[in-house]
Amino acid sequence: MKIGVPKEVKNREYRVGMTPAAVHELCGHDHEVFVETGAGIAIGFSDDDYRQAGARILDTGKEVFDTAELIVKVKEPQAEERAMLRPDHTLFTYLHLAPDKPQTDDLVKSGATCIAYETVTDHAGHLPLLAPMSEVAGRMSIQAGAHCLEKAMGGRGVLLGGVPGVSPARVAVVGGGVVGQNAVAMAVGLGAQVTVLDRNMEVLRHLDHLYGNRITTLFSTAQTLDQAVTESDLVIGSVLIPGASAPKLITRDMIRRMPEGSVIVDVAIDQGGCAETSRATTHDDPTYIVDGVVHYCVANMPGAVARTSTLALNNVTLPFVAALANKGPDRAMKEDPHLRAGLNVAAGKVTYREVAEATGHPYTNPESLLGS
Repeated sequence: MKIGVPKEVKNREYRVGMTPAAVHELCGHDHEVFVETGAGIAIGFSDDDYRQAGARILDTGKEVFDTAELIVKVKEPQAEERAMLRPDHTLFTYLHLAPDKPQTDDLVKSGATCIAYETVTDHAGHLPLLAPMSEVAGRMSIQAGAHCLEKAMGGRGVLLGGVPGVSPARVAVVGGGVVGQNAVAMAVGLGAQVTVLDRNMEVLRHLDHLYGNRITTLFSTAQTLDQAVTESDLVIGSVLIPGASAPKLITRDMIRRMPEGSVIVDVAIDQGGCAETSRATTHDDPTYIVDGVVHYCVANMPGAVARTSTLALNNVTLPFVAALANKGPDRAMKEDPHLRAGLNVAAGKVTYREVAEATGHPYTNPESLLGS
């Protein structure tokens, strides 16, 4: 199969869909890999590294799209990339379609087979291709939040861990999934006063077992959420409904009542954000202020640590890329229901129910399209 790896074009996105090591694996199975020149240069992967791994280097993204059958990316295709998609393409990348109707419309129009990393599942019902980026984003959320709390950034001028004789910052983590657990680990490690909220008691028991009285665990209700948010210096929004838009749990009224100069880091922004005041930002212009509260809502947070993120992502995507290439997309998805769960758009149809509901497209069962 002809596999294409274009250079990412989203703002400040330095990750790359395949490392030279991954390319070497695919070429070892007699597949052809085409990489756009400079695709990995920002994180230390030169064109020569890819050539030595067996790839052919092409001059432009258009050449990659024109040549490839399977396109492996990191971020959702931008408008200029979506215009290059064809019905015979299979696209494998993060998509986050529920809050992005224009992208959904374009992918439907393209006729391409579009498989989203973030909805591929595993035997335990987890999201293995989302997990490593959630780990990165969860850890980065505390790092970014601590920086935003500095006075020069518009924050309260509070040191996250405090110092002897001075209280540490109060951190509320809304959602105890992969992002939340990694945020808690970093916040506790830095000495913050941490409260985590979730509606899954097993999650709360697990965190309580790990940290004991170093954190406070709360079952999330309207009242406990309101109190935790409005009394915190830093709020981490980390709620997730797979494939669907994030629920707006943090209201404008809560934001209004937070301390002046407090910070919210909305890690759920890829799915629309979990605060009513959230809107996507970029690494070039990462923050804005609403009602005195600093909002950090960068939609590709892991792109800031692109080498770590690329290596972590390739560790989990490579087996699926190999399956798609070795078996062909239809057979690979027929044989693996977890990969099939990643199918969001195919043959001009939306094949993921939550995306269909969020974007107004009719839903089509993916099994009915495989082999069509």
